[in-house]
Amino acid sequence: MSRNSALILILCAASLSGCAADYLNHYDTVTLAAGDTQKYNSLLQTVDPLNPASRNTHIEGDGTRAALVAHNYKFPPPPPPPPAITVNVGGSGVTTP
Repeated sequence: MSRNSALILILCAASLSGCAADYLNHYDTVTLAAGDTQKYNSLLQTVDPLNPASRNTHIEGDGTRAALVAHNYKFPPPPPPPPAITVNVGGSGVTTP
């Protein structure tokens, strides 16, 4: 078998294996989403499923405070300095006889 015919054979096998992988993704079993049809149908027939508070377009807030929060997010303040650590070297100055 020549090199070209072997290459063509490998390419054909690779292209057919893609079809087999797509075929294997379709299962005839029960999925985890099964059993939600009643809930789905009731939500499908609901006139307005959104929360009534979602129509409120007046969001109370302060622009200056929002700008300060955005600035602190972009340029965070430096962390506080670590606490001072005292290291005692030597004796306590008391001698025992």
